[in-house]
Amino acid sequence: MLVAAAVCPCPPLLVPEVAGGAAHEMDDARAACFDAIGVLTAARVDRLVVVGPADQPGRGPHPQGAGGSFRGFGTDLQVTLGPGPAKGPAGPGTGGSPAPGGGVRELPPSLAVGAWLLARTGWNFAPVEGLGVGELLARERCAATGREVAQSAPRVALLVMGDGSACRTLKAPGYFDERAAAFDAAAGTALGAADLAGLLALDEELAYELKAAGRASWQVLAGAAEGAGLSGRLLYDAAPYGVGYMVASWA
Repeated sequence: MLVAAAVCPCPPLLVPEVAGGAAHEMDDARAACFDAIGVLTAARVDRLVVVGPADQPGRGPHPQGAGGSFRGFGTDLQVTLGPGPAKGPAGPGTGGSPAPGGGVRELPPSLAVGAWLLARTGWNFAPVEGLGVGELLARERCAATGREVAQSAPRVALLVMGDGSACRTLKAPGYFDERAAAFDAAAGTALGAADLAGLLALDEELAYELKAAGRASWQVLAGAAEGAGLSGRLLYDAAPYGVGYMVASWA
């Protein structure tokens, strides 16, 4: 059963080593993420699942101990999901999870950011697993995935990584779209109120057009929270680079 969740944005710029001299511009967002994860540490959970958007081959489960890096973002910083491999059979290699046909796959960027946040907050309270979700996954499948995750242990927590629209300003990655502010407002309201119906009402096609990569992850959360009776708080809501970044805590 889901007992707590933290919702955080997943831009690599959240990591100071990536942001460099502009790291201070994300100080408030970073602090809000740490506060949200603090709620997870107090929840006495049996399992933590980090959910985030992923392209192939990063979709699907990633075990504790899976590795990722920010080499593609100008730094050699490496991260590990959780404090180390969980007990049980190990996959090939030590830096990631098994890939089809052998070899090792790294954490997708969203889960790498999640792993960095957990490391910075000293997470060692429960086993950790990652789950990469396709950006175009239909809401029904997102919700079904969330329900499966929630049933995987008596007390489950989620760290949900995902950004809002990338079209809030002319200089935004997706340029300006007049629909972006309303989409982000609806998402932020639903996340702050733990409104499951509101999250599931977010339109897949519109989210894709607005480059809102967090939509699928948020709808996984909605499915996981069915029947849990959680309350939400919106801790941060801004668009410093023309991208909607929201942080919320559910408990």
